[in-house]
Amino acid sequence: MRSDAAKRRQLIIQEARRLFAAHGSNVALEAVAEAAGVGIATLYRNFDSRAALADEVALAILADMRRACADALDTVGSSPEAAWAGYVQRLVDLDLGALSATLAEFVTDEISGTVRDAQARTLAGVEELLDAVRSAGIVRADIDALELILTIGLITRPLPDAIRAATPHLVPRMVSIVLAGMRPA
Repeated sequence: MRSDAAKRRQLIIQEARRLFAAHGSNVALEAVAEAAGVGIATLYRNFDSRAALADEVALAILADMRRACADALDTVGSSPEAAWAGYVQRLVDLDLGALSATLAEFVTDEISGTVRDAQARTLAGVEELLDAVRSAGIVRADIDALELILTIGLITRPLPDAIRAATPHLVPRMVSIVLAGMRPA
């Protein structure tokens, strides 16, 4: 693939991710193409269906999660508290709540082998990080990788504007409560 074509493809994925998070997976693909600055034909040349585009968005999210995990694993030995807090914050920053709800229909019904493999690799990495922070006495032994990811996804789900306005610090507060609850007794 030519570099300009690869850049267009990445931009389509980036804009789909942003729009899926903001508006759900039913956003018009024409809107994705327009946001990426390409025509709808270019979008369909790269992704033959909404499900194919959703797969690529899911793969991008999983790759970001693996990078965050690898970065945390690189520093957990010297600074376990900072590595753990930084990792959880990166998960929050990935907007997992908005994207997990959007991608759920594709993940449950039409998940590709590629996405399934990426999920397994991602969860294995999270489990490795959890082992390290458990050993450092930061996290309880009964928390597993999927529970952690689902919890962050639930905390970061989009809220109605009125609730967000009334509780602007809700997500950081909930994250701190969850982190405190994950500590060993």
